[in-house]
Amino acid sequence: MRGAQSARPQRICILGATGSVGMATLDVISRHPERFEVVGLTAQNRLDELFAICVRFRPRHVVVATADGAATLGRRLADAGLRAEVRHGAQALTDLAGQDDVDTVMAAIVGAAGLAPCLAAARAGKRLLLANKEALVVGGAFFMNAVKAGGATLLPIDSEHSAIFQCLPPERSGWNERIDHIVLTASGGPFRGRAPETLAEVTPEQACAHPNWVMGRKISVDSATMMNKALEVIEAHFLFDLAPERIRVVIHPQSIIHSMVVCRDQSVLAQLGTADMRVPIAYGLAWPERIVSGTEALDWRSVAALTFEEADPATYPALGLAYDALRGPPGTSAVLNAANEEAVAAFLSGTIRFDRIHKVNARTVAAVIPERGAAESLEALLALDAEARRHAVRLLGSFADQTPA
Repeated sequence: MRGAQSARPQRICILGATGSVGMATLDVISRHPERFEVVGLTAQNRLDELFAICVRFRPRHVVVATADGAATLGRRLADAGLRAEVRHGAQALTDLAGQDDVDTVMAAIVGAAGLAPCLAAARAGKRLLLANKEALVVGGAFFMNAVKAGGATLLPIDSEHSAIFQCLPPERSGWNERIDHIVLTASGGPFRGRAPETLAEVTPEQACAHPNWVMGRKISVDSATMMNKALEVIEAHFLFDLAPERIRVVIHPQSIIHSMVVCRDQSVLAQLGTADMRVPIAYGLAWPERIVSGTEALDWRSVAALTFEEADPATYPALGLAYDALRGPPGTSAVLNAANEEAVAAFLSGTIRFDRIHKVNARTVAAVIPERGAAESLEALLALDAEARRHAVRLLGSFADQTPA
């Protein structure tokens, strides 16, 4: 890939530039100015952070959420002597992802909102670095078909899926028959070892205090409930075309082994490294080459203390929902994702208790059953997403009094 672009830097668009993955991507890019050029940046509403990034990287295109935000940022950039096209809204986000002067799209927007721009990048044949797992969780086979039809290069950025990708043979033909199953590792989050009945009164601050990774608030809560790993099971199913029973989860508190491939002969291939998102980001940016990521070297003394535990379904019931969703009608995983986004937002706002998140998710999946064709177009998926959110919001209203279930 590098050889084909040796005459100029690879032109990068970062969707979600002010988040943790976006900032890590910019850090890697800054170490290789001869290889990469930032041409597009997006952010929801963190205008001060986005302005500072624009001053440093001088993108041609910027997208924010609102017209007022775009006008404010546009004035600030003009006053600083910077020329950039500043647009706003969901359509501008989607347009940017498929734009001709973009080679690579880093999809780091959290949630189902990332599906439309990811589809645009896929259809336009971009190199798509997928940190937004919801694009696959919601889009499923429909999204993967768009990747194939558009001739896009899809590279996973989640540390677990990047690890699996790195452990698979370079030639993809026939690899599915060579492996027995894959193992996704999970840290267990901040509440590993605690009895489920003790979690009712945990605060958002406690749930967001991940022991190993620096992440945004939503994904940190998902790690605490293990929904993040549940969504990764769904992502792996579509990404690697594996039946649910060939995807397993194990608790690995040290987060040194990022995931494993178990071959037919029971050889186990594992990818190890420091817990730093810059490693999979650098791999995705430079693939198939390897470049400096800025990550500290792995301390080999820490490898002597690797431990593994069963992912107990009683402690982590979110995992069971993932496997149920994959065995349900197409679109069920979109229902699960929508319910979870609403429930986590309610928890972070202080509306419901931590233990209500799973109840909202489980009851929404049980109630909202996708009809035939519900996962066969973007419009149908968005309609299903909206229906699931309406049901979840009604459930959240009944839980808002915070009394025990």
